[in-house]
Amino acid sequence: MYKRIITLCQKNDRKAQKELYQTISPKLYGSCLRYAPNEAEAQDILQDTFIIIFKKIDQFKFKGSFEGWCKRIAVNTALQRYRGVKVYDLVNEDQLEDLEAVEVEESDDVPLKKLLSMVQELPERYRLVFTMYVIDGYSHNEIAEMMKITTGTSKSNLARARKHLQLMVKTWRESHNSNAS
Repeated sequence: MYKRIITLCQKNDRKAQKELYQTISPKLYGSCLRYAPNEAEAQDILQDTFIIIFKKIDQFKFKGSFEGWCKRIAVNTALQRYRGVKVYDLVNEDQLEDLEAVEVEESDDVPLKKLLSMVQELPERYRLVFTMYVIDGYSHNEIAEMMKITTGTSKSNLARARKHLQLMVKTWRESHNSNAS
């Protein structure tokens, strides 16, 4: 699907670069938005992602999914941006048993847009780990490697993210139900 446009982009064809940007940027923006705390940050990550894509497009050898390759660049760009952010409330792996039991209830009463905004409100590391694990399907080992943290830290950050989300959902439901009365 992308072979012609990629080949032209590898030759620095500006029209092809524009076409590629217009074609794939909406999908990549969604990924960037999941990792960013707000739309402005997501747009910055998206721009940085495309700078890297165009610089490294010669490295794409038409093996595997081009969209997957671009998404990986977007995720790595977002992680690089937040890599220096302080780790919140680290715990020992021994303390994880209590934390891993926390789940965010799936429900039809909380709109998807509201849930996504709640995810964006999480502290940086919690949001990154939650997004990587729950939304993008990375394993704790992959997250640990990409973020340069331990597997236990990844697990604790996920558990704490879920706990935060559970509290946000509960608060939203209480205020939503009291407004409906």
